Amino acid sequence: MRNRTILSAVMAMFVAAGCGGGHDDNGGTPPVSNARAWMNTSLPPQQRTALLLAAMTPQQKIAQLTGTPGVVPEIPSCYGARHIAGIPELQIPTLRVTNGPVGVGQNDCVSPDLPGLPLSSLSSPASAKATALPSGMAVAASFDTAVASQFGDVIGRESRNLALHVLEGPGMNLARNPTLGRNFEYFGEDPILSGTMGVAEIKAIQSHGVIAMAKHLVANEQETNRMTINENIDDKTLHELYMVPFEMAVKDGGVASVMCSYNSVNGASMCENKHILTDVLRGQWGFTGYVQSDFFAAHSTANTMLAGLDNEMPGIDVAPLTTWWTPAKINAALSAGQIAQSNIDTALGRRYTQMFRLGIFDRPVTQTAIDQAGDGAIARAIGEQSAVLLKNTNNLLPFDPKAIRSVALIGQAAYANKAVSGCCGGSSDVIPLYTVTPLEGVQSALKQAGSAASASLTVVADDNSNLAAAVNAAKQADVVIVLAGTIAEEGADRPSIELSNNQDAIIAAVAAANPRTAVVMKDNASALMPWIDQVPAVLETWFPGQEDGNIMANLVFGMTNPSGKLPVTFPKKAGDWPANTPAQYPGVTVNGQPTVTYSEGLQIGYRWYDAQNVKPLFAFGHGLSYTSFRMSNLQVSPQSSDGTKPVTVSVDVENSGKIAGAEVPQVYLSLPAGLGQPPKRLVGFQKVMLAPGEKKTVQIVIDPNAASHPLGTWDTASQQWKTAGGQYQVLVGDASDNLSLNTGLSVGK
Repeated sequence: MRNRTILSAVMAMFVAAGCGGGHDDNGGTPPVSNARAWMNTSLPPQQRTALLLAAMTPQQKIAQLTGTPGVVPEIPSCYGARHIAGIPELQIPTLRVTNGPVGVGQNDCVSPDLPGLPLSSLSSPASAKATALPSGMAVAASFDTAVASQFGDVIGRESRNLALHVLEGPGMNLARNPTLGRNFEYFGEDPILSGTMGVAEIKAIQSHGVIAMAKHLVANEQETNRMTINENIDDKTLHELYMVPFEMAVKDGGVASVMCSYNSVNGASMCENKHILTDVLRGQWGFTGYVQSDFFAAHSTANTMLAGLDNEMPGIDVAPLTTWWTPAKINAALSAGQIAQSNIDTALGRRYTQMFRLGIFDRPVTQTAIDQAGDGAIARAIGEQSAVLLKNTNNLLPFDPKAIRSVALIGQAAYANKAVSGCCGGSSDVIPLYTVTPLEGVQSALKQAGSAASASLTVVADDNSNLAAAVNAAKQADVVIVLAGTIAEEGADRPSIELSNNQDAIIAAVAAANPRTAVVMKDNASALMPWIDQVPAVLETWFPGQEDGNIMANLVFGMTNPSGKLPVTFPKKAGDWPANTPAQYPGVTVNGQPTVTYSEGLQIGYRWYDAQNVKPLFAFGHGLSYTSFRMSNLQVSPQSSDGTKPVTVSVDVENSGKIAGAEVPQVYLSLPAGLGQPPKRLVGFQKVMLAPGEKKTVQIVIDPNAASHPLGTWDTASQQWKTAGGQYQVLVGDASDNLSLNTGLSVGK
């Protein structure tokens, strides 16, 4: 890990922790009757909000703009720095925020006796426990909205269990570069996949009366210099790629909140980027929720509020970082005529409306027990459906537990001796209710299968000094499982996607010692695999979370059939990705400011590989199964369209193998020539479960009017989406590089 400055160390306590902070001045007695008309649940949220605002003093309103570190008034056993203290006389509850997006993370509750408060409360292993779910990248790999809904359901329910009101997630940024430290939080490299999974998660979270927060708007695609970086992105690329998931979250998901990011976009700091926060977010998309800043992402008082920021976080001052919405600064801005009281009312009103809408005013702030077993079972199911079988030569997997006598597990401690759910704090830091190690998972699976096989674990030192012992263990075993991967965290990008600590040498040596070796990967987003031709089987499980061992074992021994697909492209060698120059990443200094230019434009992920004719190691959408499938009978109806009405794509999918499994037909479009578009774009997908010999017709609707704009291109001059007339190609298959079916679609006005 690279050395960090004092400022970076402070930010690791504050920024990477998620959200928090503020003031406790509630002002004078509110002019409110005993009736408290805003507590009438028969009134619509907007009316209740207007009644509440009319009853508040100016001082009370200002105090509600930021947070309040301290003991949670309604839960005296909890000290937190992620809440806005309530006003009991107005029946405004304490609004409690939890980090996300891979579970209920650092969540506003440590012991009031914890040493080092308030700083220690922001990132502490003593934070309230929750289910450590598989990563967001894993959820995307399921290519299944039902899985994303399950993911959001657990998060929403456990937020309610812990008396939390706001979940900072889902993460909607794109995996522009495979080294980016927070790729594991996001849903991959494709905007429609990201938006589709995010929408399902948002709906599930908010069904529990918890505010979901789509983050980080926008272009927060790297951790390096993230608080000072300026991202230069042309308007077309910004709309067609990076803003699509957020637009879908607003229009299709009804997301209640959006977080503005640290970075600047085209010269404007995002939390005071009026064009994006007001013109686009509210004007073009019709967003009616509220905007919260990322920790210390605000850099002004009046400009942020006038741009569309509604809630500054965390409200804590630690030099050189400061709070911009303190009572003194807000009152000074009012006195100077820079802002008006109506601006404050608007900011608060947007948040209160969502709080009323989701019932936050109407339930007590009380904690209840988490269903540890039930939610753990869901976490395990999510992980099983998200794993991607990358390679399986001669059907090495699944191992038959009754036909083997011994299993050797081999790997370095970070991957072989614990459940992997990210690293080192920040948004990945969910304190798990329990964990299942790989050895425990294998032992449980063998017992469940009635196998007498033994399982051993050899932990290889980080310097590989005991590699000989691992090789010997491999030689003695019937089958070998090598556990390897990469660790990532908020606050730092990875220096490369090579396996750290020379894990490549472990894999090569063990595979040479035992040809019945399977590699189980646990990583951020992708990894280089120079040993791929030496190993017969590779299973990608991402960051599997607390159920790590059970997920891995159930898949390796065939109790579950892998059905995941890659949400990111795996490159063959370093640099085989779009942002491969210093100006593109990590950036260069321009006029004293770190600056990144998205000069690859629309060519990210598989779009770049297609356009540049670069063959990846494993393509976007790739994923094998223990069974086999056939797709046939592609139909598009209608085949001629005016570009405004939905088009239905249907395809027959048949399980031609001998065991039950799931396949994902993927629909891509090639747009007419002359539009400056990459060769194809994903426009739809659907996972289908099939018994052996079963055939189903899958229908996928492509709606030109959808928030994902499947046929659209962004016209910068008119600031509108347009659908070009001409001949489109509909391509269908099981991976972006295996589209065996195609037909035409004619679009004309």
